[in-house]
Amino acid sequence: MRLRSILKSAFCLFAFFAAGALAQEELNLYIWSEYIDPEIITAFEKKFDCKVVVSLYESNEEMLAKLQAGGVSQYDLVVPSDFIMPSLIELGLLQPIDRAAVPNIKNLKDNFVNPSFDPGNKYSVGWQWGTVGIVYNKDKFKEPITSWKSIFEPAEGTKFMLFDSEREMIGAALRYQGHSINTLNKKELMAAATLMIGDKKRNGFMGFEGNVGGRNKVIAGTVDIAMAYNGDVIQSMAEHDNLGFVNPKEGTVIWVDSLAIPAKAPNAKLAMKFMNFILEPEVGAQLSNFNQFATPNKASMPMITPDDLKNPAIYPDPETEKRLEYINDLGKNNAMYSELWKMVKTR
Repeated sequence: MRLRSILKSAFCLFAFFAAGALAQEELNLYIWSEYIDPEIITAFEKKFDCKVVVSLYESNEEMLAKLQAGGVSQYDLVVPSDFIMPSLIELGLLQPIDRAAVPNIKNLKDNFVNPSFDPGNKYSVGWQWGTVGIVYNKDKFKEPITSWKSIFEPAEGTKFMLFDSEREMIGAALRYQGHSINTLNKKELMAAATLMIGDKKRNGFMGFEGNVGGRNKVIAGTVDIAMAYNGDVIQSMAEHDNLGFVNPKEGTVIWVDSLAIPAKAPNAKLAMKFMNFILEPEVGAQLSNFNQFATPNKASMPMITPDDLKNPAIYPDPETEKRLEYINDLGKNNAMYSELWKMVKTR
């Protein structure tokens, strides 16, 4: 009986360790919807014998709220935009990366190596960059759209949506009125709020949508015009030839999204392997060729689809670049924009 008991205990111990050895590592990726080629995930899983679990969000504000509500210890990677990075860092929601574990940082273009929102890439590496512009149904308009006027002063009968993204929506209104996206002038901010509130009262206003929501409703035919990220529209043009996109002539937001690791990530080491994997030249090109956003990876450029490289909606021409503006973190003055946004959403 004693021998049987010993053998049983030994078997249980062996089974316990065997199960542990067979268990795959897991990477929890919290990312914008429609923002990564599924084949990239499959290739990473195969290379590192792991499982990637993908969760989705539709705005930076949603992602920030989720991290503050406990997601900081649930996710291994997030993909924040430039302007929200300082807040994530200041709130202690991110952890520094080990640059030695991400040697492919060397592949980043010079202007993404030491970004103002994360000096020295202490907390992040570049993912994609692009612009906020206008998506529209070309069949509904006699002439190509060129101006924010089509959103803020739409023609009678036009069905339109506003962008459910605080700084980007306010930024568009400010640029239409000839002001900086980062203004601290209260009169300019109030004028932008008045413009958006007035827009909501128009007969054709169909609500707010974030990320790909507006694009999807233009495709579905339920709205005629909305705001969208450039690559999200360009991806869809091959299947929907009635779609148009423009970076408005008054100027617009240019943004950079990055990979970052939450402060209490369950598997930070695997997260850094993913960072390094994405920065491989071939993988970086695959990502941008799928998303049709611009790559921050200089080593990927020779492998980018030639038509995308020539497309000014993806890689803006010098004249358009002059009218693009980054959203800055405004420190304590961020509250001015948050209060303005509440006013716009509730009136």
